[in-house]
Amino acid sequence: MRALVQPQFGDPSEVLSVQELPDPVPGPGQVLVRVLLSPIHNHDLWTVRGSYGFKPEMPARAGTEAVGVVEALGEGVEGLTVGQRVASGGSFGAWAELIVAPAAGLIPVPDAIGDEAAAQLVSMPFSAIALLDFLEVSEGDWIVQNAANGAVGRLLAQLGEARGVHVLGLVRRAEGVDELREQGIEQVVATDDDGWRDRVREIVGDAPIVAGVDSVGGSAAGDVVSLLADDGVLVVFGAMASPTLEIGSGDVIFKQVVIKGFWGSKVFPAMDRAKRAALMGELVSGIGSGALTLPVEKVYSLDEIAEAARANQAPGRRGKVLLRP
Repeated sequence: MRALVQPQFGDPSEVLSVQELPDPVPGPGQVLVRVLLSPIHNHDLWTVRGSYGFKPEMPARAGTEAVGVVEALGEGVEGLTVGQRVASGGSFGAWAELIVAPAAGLIPVPDAIGDEAAAQLVSMPFSAIALLDFLEVSEGDWIVQNAANGAVGRLLAQLGEARGVHVLGLVRRAEGVDELREQGIEQVVATDDDGWRDRVREIVGDAPIVAGVDSVGGSAAGDVVSLLADDGVLVVFGAMASPTLEIGSGDVIFKQVVIKGFWGSKVFPAMDRAKRAALMGELVSGIGSGALTLPVEKVYSLDEIAEAARANQAPGRRGKVLLRP
């Protein structure tokens, strides 16, 4: 089979290349899946660079999520059939023609969900709904997030609306506001405008903002904290611009702000199985009905990985970049 492999950590557009590898064979409790589409996530590229919490041994495969068709079942696997379409969100090495995945981690894909949406079903949507759950907010509450035009940001806004939670989005350029409006997401403010804080108050009024999500780092984290009410909670989800948080000590001291980190690799395993099932059911229902949207920017072949990796970092991207083996 063909798969993307890296001999060393580095720039994904330089160190990843297609190689021929032996076809994998499923063991007990495993399933062989022929990959249809696989998304590029930021954490995938950080892993290739060696800057993520998970560092594979070299040489290494890449990619973590895919939608595909069951090719073969390992010993003891029940509830799945050959030819069935499934999604997997935790299969390292997903940028390949074939993957072996634990049967327990595969999600059957309903006919109502197309391949492009199914390829993104687990990592970003489940992260978004788990993040919303992690915030412990209630109907009518206000929360604020930066990187609102990212994949998780768009989903969090849609999920919040469905639950009656008000989500204020911050983006770093005015064009991002228009991009989100095209998707029906209205409560967005661009921080490149000197009067952006006044715009926030126009939207929120006197309502307290009880929680915030930072996915950018640097001074952007401080912007989020500055908007929080007393006893507000900041959840750090990512560090797109900087691994350092620039937060005013006065905001933390006088507002008694609590700062917590969110990492799916820690949060998901600790989650009750019934809750995981309920959250996934909510996602499948929302995507199937069209209430949740998972736009795609472009689909590339494995051989076009350099171009695809660069496209993933391009400003103004309005959907996921996908790979087709």
